[in-house]
Amino acid sequence: MSQSAYAKAGVDIEAGDRAVELMKSHVKATHRPEVVGGIGGFAGLFDASAFKGYRRPLLATSTDGVGTKVAIAQALDKHDTIGWDLVGMLVDDLVVVGAEPLFVTDYIACGSVVPERIAAIVSGIAAACTAAGASLLGGETAEHPGLLAADEYDIAGATTGVVEADELLGPDRVVPGDVVLALASSGLHSNGYSLVRNVLLRQAGLRLDAYLPELGRTLGEELLEPTRVYARDVLAVIRGTEVHAMSHITGGGLANNLARVLPSTVTARLDRTSWQPAPIFGLVQRTGEISQPDIEATLNMGVGMALVLPASSVDVAQRELTGRGIASWVCGEVLPGDGSVRLEGAHSA
Repeated sequence: MSQSAYAKAGVDIEAGDRAVELMKSHVKATHRPEVVGGIGGFAGLFDASAFKGYRRPLLATSTDGVGTKVAIAQALDKHDTIGWDLVGMLVDDLVVVGAEPLFVTDYIACGSVVPERIAAIVSGIAAACTAAGASLLGGETAEHPGLLAADEYDIAGATTGVVEADELLGPDRVVPGDVVLALASSGLHSNGYSLVRNVLLRQAGLRLDAYLPELGRTLGEELLEPTRVYARDVLAVIRGTEVHAMSHITGGGLANNLARVLPSTVTARLDRTSWQPAPIFGLVQRTGEISQPDIEATLNMGVGMALVLPASSVDVAQRELTGRGIASWVCGEVLPGDGSVRLEGAHSA
């Protein structure tokens, strides 16, 4: 099929080529020394001889997307932050086992390739990769006319990292007497947006450009706040003190995600009075008349990452995190139990 016929079917190859040209500088800026070659090949190459210094390297991998938060970016026609959300979902899943993220690949499906829009998306992905210390090794942009509207797109990605086998974090290290250190989220991150959009935009009829005093900004600005990328920061904590396990607080909320890194012999008891969630969480809960268990099983409630570590490690960990601009607090303790997580107390009104 000729290019002109393909264009008539809705696929613009020339626009795709221009998008690649626009994103090249962003991608190149993320490259670690181990990256071989440049953008444009059929496969990205990473020099694995770097693993020779490991005793027993384990490769770790994670794949994810950003869900319906893309609908907010599309509605606001602002596309340079959604890539932060994608990378945050990827590398912060990876780092909970103690793995250093090495590289990321992305996939963008759209109804129509608008080169400047694709380049803006990739610029956000690249900036977050740089923040995480990972290379943007490659990706794919696919045009799906007839399946997606011209202004619609979705993004997904995958990441690969490495960790020493004997430094792997996880449930087998967690013991009674450990404490749970909460790391503040930047907001909603990338989970629960189907609920948030249904409650605030459909049911309540709020506009994205509406300024809400309790948020101190427009609703759209709040909903598009990028996911915090913790990878490089928590790796510094791991290298500086003893950490037993970590949990990335995504879909399912704090209790469900923390339970994934606990052995069946302990229970984590968390104190809600140790922190106050940002106003957006209360706004969603009040507006939708959502129960406490329901909201906590959907949104992160202000905790983006949780570290399980000995009490003797807390001071060192918090000094490191504070120096990196991340607020943290002890929110609970680990006791003998059955693998469950109990939330006690109530957030202040």
